[in-house]
Amino acid sequence: MFENLTDRLERSFKIIKGQGRITEINVSETLKEVRKALLDADVSYKLAKSFCDEVKQKALGQNVLNAVRPEQMMVKIVHDELAALMGSESSDINVKGKPGIVLVSGLQGSGKTTFSGKLANNCKSKRGLKVMLVACDVYRPAAIDQLKVLGEQIEVFVYSEDGVKDPVAIAKRAVDYAKKEGYSLVIIDTAGRLAVDKEMMDEIAAIKKAVNPTETLFVVDAMTGQDAVETAKAFNDVLDFDGVVLSKMDGDTRGGAALSIKAVVGKPIKFISSGEKMEALDVFYPERIADRILGMGDVVTLVEKAQEQFDEEQARKLHKKLAKDQFTLTDFFDQIQQVKKMGNIKDLASMLPGVGKAIKDVDIDNSSFKSIEAIIQSMTVYERENPDMINGSRRKRIADGSGTSVVEVNRLLKQFDQTRKVMKNVAGSNTAKMIRKKHR
Repeated sequence: MFENLTDRLERSFKIIKGQGRITEINVSETLKEVRKALLDADVSYKLAKSFCDEVKQKALGQNVLNAVRPEQMMVKIVHDELAALMGSESSDINVKGKPGIVLVSGLQGSGKTTFSGKLANNCKSKRGLKVMLVACDVYRPAAIDQLKVLGEQIEVFVYSEDGVKDPVAIAKRAVDYAKKEGYSLVIIDTAGRLAVDKEMMDEIAAIKKAVNPTETLFVVDAMTGQDAVETAKAFNDVLDFDGVVLSKMDGDTRGGAALSIKAVVGKPIKFISSGEKMEALDVFYPERIADRILGMGDVVTLVEKAQEQFDEEQARKLHKKLAKDQFTLTDFFDQIQQVKKMGNIKDLASMLPGVGKAIKDVDIDNSSFKSIEAIIQSMTVYERENPDMINGSRRKRIADGSGTSVVEVNRLLKQFDQTRKVMKNVAGSNTAKMIRKKHR
């Protein structure tokens, strides 16, 4: 996400690097490149120009402190303006009501159905709501089946009516059913079209009028750039939606939609949806996205993802095992599963400052763990709990059973041993600090 934009902006800041102070000349030269970078990211010329004008005005009005270099000040100003352009603060959705009703709209292929499943999963697991999905896409082949499959995955009931072709009636009856059954949130997945047309707009407007949703969301494919912004405008004119969801942000997106929609349409981006996993839904934080665009990483989101997956009680038990040097391959395997739940490994690594650029051309994905998992799963319980006892004949049997080589088994055992030593030292150090703190 934003890789090309990040590279272009980094190059533009080099113009002012090494300058003793900010001047109109070096600011203008820098912003000329910034404007080109934004245009290349599919931001409209008008918006790119007004953005650069705003940055220039603020940069020339700054008294640069001796402790801050001109390029650092420039990066700070651009960062703040990028965050402001995207909305400054995150914006929550309104799921309150009896029940709360979220209407999901967008073009065909934008990712509405997948997002509906993700949102249902998010509201069920993080907000503790009793959620019901409603299948109102009666035109696309297998749309109802797709939603039902997602519902089964996340254990959420999907309301549908076989053979009924009136989505307005389905939506109204679904809300009545939800009230009767005590559901706290209803998420309505609607039909899309390949392009904006009157029939589609009339239908989605009729559904909105019939159910009076507490929240109306517009899902847009982030890879469509300026087209996404124009489509959002067309939908907003009819629906007056409450917020935008950017889907397919893990694709080859230039970032124009993320940077432009709030400024052009006047509605906040509320979520980023990437990938097919039901957990792959993130709240849109403008400040954090600005951090990522400028290559600063996003450690806060990384920590939040880790906290979601790592149980506090499990963490305490693991800390005790590490301190006593009782960390086993079973524990190692469990930790890999927890990390995988957090999302794509390359995406997670890119949230660390400076790492994103370093791994830009490196092919890393969750399949990288497959051989490690196969090796551990080919071990007996005794071997996993006592890795030091795995001799040559055992290593050969494990390699044959996992479809790997003895060399790979040896490498894993060596890596595990090194990991165990490092983790033991860290755990021991933390325990010592806690003891010293307690006795002060």
